[in-house]
Amino acid sequence: GDLLPADGILIQGNDLKIDESSLTGESDQVKKFMDKDPMLLSGTHVMEGSGRMVVTAVGINSQTGIIFTLLGAGEGDEEKKVKKGK
Repeated sequence: GDLLPADGILIQGNDLKIDESSLTGESDQVKKFMDKDPMLLSGTHVMEGSGRMVVTAVGINSQTGIIFTLLGAGEGDEEKKVKKGK
């Protein structure tokens, strides 16, 4: 399916199913509705249906970007500890 490049809010959808396993680890596809669970997250894939969204975050401000930033921050901290120990 198509990769979502940004976070957004669903404003129009037609039987939209999203694979969020890259973020949640859940293998089940998630049905998205405008009135119930309208958030679409970058890094997830559209598996069925179609829709339109208003973009709310991109790059490091998206949920995927925040996760990558936090993972990178953790690695940097470990490197600093190793350097201090030398």
